[in-house]
Amino acid sequence: MFYFSFIIPVYNRPVEVQELLESMAKLEYNKEYEIVIVEDGSTDTSVHIIDSFKEKLNIKYYFKPNSGPGDSRNYGMKQARGNYFLVLDSDVILPSNYLAEVEKALNNNYVDCFGGVDTAHQSFTGVQKAINFAMTSFLTTGGIRGAGEQLGKFQPRSFNLGISKKAFESSKGFGNIHPGEDPDLSMRLWDLGFKTALFSKVEVFHKRRISWRKFLLQVTKFGKCRPILNNWHKGSGKITYWFPTIFSLGFVMSLVLSIFRYYLWIDLYLIYVFVLFIMASFQYKSITIGVMSVWAMAIQFYGYGKGFLESTIKINWLKKKPSDAFPKLFFKN
Repeated sequence: MFYFSFIIPVYNRPVEVQELLESMAKLEYNKEYEIVIVEDGSTDTSVHIIDSFKEKLNIKYYFKPNSGPGDSRNYGMKQARGNYFLVLDSDVILPSNYLAEVEKALNNNYVDCFGGVDTAHQSFTGVQKAINFAMTSFLTTGGIRGAGEQLGKFQPRSFNLGISKKAFESSKGFGNIHPGEDPDLSMRLWDLGFKTALFSKVEVFHKRRISWRKFLLQVTKFGKCRPILNNWHKGSGKITYWFPTIFSLGFVMSLVLSIFRYYLWIDLYLIYVFVLFIMASFQYKSITIGVMSVWAMAIQFYGYGKGFLESTIKINWLKKKPSDAFPKLFFKN
């Protein structure tokens, strides 16, 4: 029997916490569960929002100094009394059947760590929907985070992740790298003999409150983390991780070749962009979102590819220590 504990780290996001708790109050689930919210040194706290839900939901609230989302999740799991932890980002909204789908999936295929999918709610802004498309479409690097599993064993992401108490205690939870703490945890769990899985029917609406500039910063960090993880976990590197870098450099080369009237490669890029535009426009029934999805893809490939190449040079070629090469990717616990 499962007793679920939601683990939610929060940093200066009271509005998001309110939206998340509003969705949790509508969950269709008749068994007991708890919600553990860890305020990670926020200056704009969520305590007043949480107080307003205490009569509706079983909430535990903790405030601690800022030490990053990974350490805050670990802190929350240590305080929780459940035997299975459901880790969420504060910027998600849950469908009413979320817990029912989690329990059903675990009963059908028990694993000690699972990842669910993220999707866009119809109320989201055009930018949020476009970024969601780039982060989840099989046409982009987002395939492994959405409906597909492109790179072998699934690496759950902590915007929608479940982990058993046993797996947490064995692995000691998340590390202090961010982003990158999610795949790092998955690979350490595999080394310990635990299995992970994608539960495609366990959805959250991921309301990324993000600008194009912040999205570029985020995906660049993702790219920087991957060579570090490949270095930590020998044998985890795959040629597909080079795709955004090769795609971006190839586009520049195709532009140069077109100057000399060699159009084959630029035509292939245009075909790819057209297919992506059509799919995004059809999915959201909006040409505008189709155009923005193309822009989101371009930012994603450029940022991730640039970050991956820079990190490969510093970590693999120059043999720099990761925390020295990229100190902003590491929190001090």
